[in-house]
Amino acid sequence: MIGPGIVKVAIPGAAVALLATGSAVAFPDEAPKHDVTTASSPLQLKREAPTSRDANRPSLDLTPTQAPSKAPAAKHLKKQAPIPKPNSVKTRAAESVKTVAPPKIIGSKFTTTDLNVWSAPVTGSLLTVLEKGSKVSVTGKVQGIWAEIVRDGVSRWVKAQYLAATKPVEESVEGTPSQAACKSGSSVEEGLTADAIRVHRAICHLFPSVTSYGGLRSGDSGSEHSTGHALDIMVSGETGQEIADWLRANRKAMGVSQLIWQQHIWTVQRSSEGWRAMEDRGGATANHYDHVHVTVYGNSGTA
Repeated sequence: MIGPGIVKVAIPGAAVALLATGSAVAFPDEAPKHDVTTASSPLQLKREAPTSRDANRPSLDLTPTQAPSKAPAAKHLKKQAPIPKPNSVKTRAAESVKTVAPPKIIGSKFTTTDLNVWSAPVTGSLLTVLEKGSKVSVTGKVQGIWAEIVRDGVSRWVKAQYLAATKPVEESVEGTPSQAACKSGSSVEEGLTADAIRVHRAICHLFPSVTSYGGLRSGDSGSEHSTGHALDIMVSGETGQEIADWLRANRKAMGVSQLIWQQHIWTVQRSSEGWRAMEDRGGATANHYDHVHVTVYGNSGTA
């Protein structure tokens, strides 16, 4: 029996169960209120602390410090050596030259004519010309027709045939023999110029052993022999060399302009070059091994 003022309400069983558990779903207005700031664990306290993380970092001292007045030098660096001047630089080639021993000198000889001096045999370059009678130091080394000499401590090369053990005697114009007719006859002088005749008469007196000469050859077109400006002195060996040297030394008195002897030529125009080699013409006569060829100006001699 229900008393007055009390209303009887039927409550389902599910509602009773919700009331027993205190669920806020059944009674939203009666749901318990929780403080969201209340941490549920020590880890959450640490994570949600209001203090900024920057507050936990060590402070940076940004106060500028005084820069050093001079940067310290690195201990591993050494003072650089001074750069050598250009005139003090020695190349390997220059140093190697000093180490080469000079050629060994065994004696001395004299030049029998104005003699070309070469840097090397055959393929060398012409360096200078020695006057007749010059004394040179020799090593005794010979390569074919070349002989080694020493000048200023350096090896040089000359034609061996123009070196002699004794100094040659200089001929002078005053020593020129008489221009009288030769005892062997003067038929060779027919058609010759005055200078060619001078040469013939001087040689026949100085070298009486020479008895054969070649003069005018009218049919030899293009040759000095066709105009009387040439004379062939038929001789060989040492006597031929002596005659060639004498004519060269007395060229002005005899009016000589050119000499050919033993496949070599000498001319007034290129006298500073001495005797110059000629091409091989194929025989003793063609190469002037059996005679001295003399070319003259015509009438310029003073003898």
